[in-house]
Amino acid sequence: MSAHDVTGLTDNELAGELARGSTDALAELYDRFGPLAYSLAVRVLGDGARAEDVVQEVFLKVWQRADSFDAGRGSLRTWVLASVRNRSIDALHGREGRERQARPVPAALAAVGPGSDPWQEVAASLERKVVRDALAGLPREQRRVVELAYYDGYTQREIADLEKVPLSTVKGRTRLALEKLHSYLSARGVIADG
Repeated sequence: MSAHDVTGLTDNELAGELARGSTDALAELYDRFGPLAYSLAVRVLGDGARAEDVVQEVFLKVWQRADSFDAGRGSLRTWVLASVRNRSIDALHGREGRERQARPVPAALAAVGPGSDPWQEVAASLERKVVRDALAGLPREQRRVVELAYYDGYTQREIADLEKVPLSTVKGRTRLALEKLHSYLSARGVIADG
């Protein structure tokens, strides 16, 4: 199948081509969602080079696991952006863990094989709760723009269209929401203030 054949496909049809291993479909997927995915990764990571790595890794995994895409659970765009957001957060936590320079575990005590890290799971759970509490504390309009941008991957222009408000209103709500979230999360030690 040539690249011209996949450009007019719907997202669901494109997912089918990805599941069949089409490299042209992968290229088309990247054309459709790559810039938005990169933007999201940069927002989470604050580092363009790391964002590129995350996006490349996610698109490869999406291509390899395209047969697990379920249109009944959400759009292809949402699946890709959720994967980018989750992988970016994982990468961010990985960096912070290395920067703390915790004492190494002696090789004799190192875990062998797959398994979970209960302390990491507890910390992540507590962190998620603090973030959910922070979001719940925002005024409805501010919470909505944050959720649409960061969880659903919409641009500010798209949010303005969805909410039927001027773009400047969306930008203002976003700025206020992010300032409040930053203050809340900094005060609780979830993010470093600075």
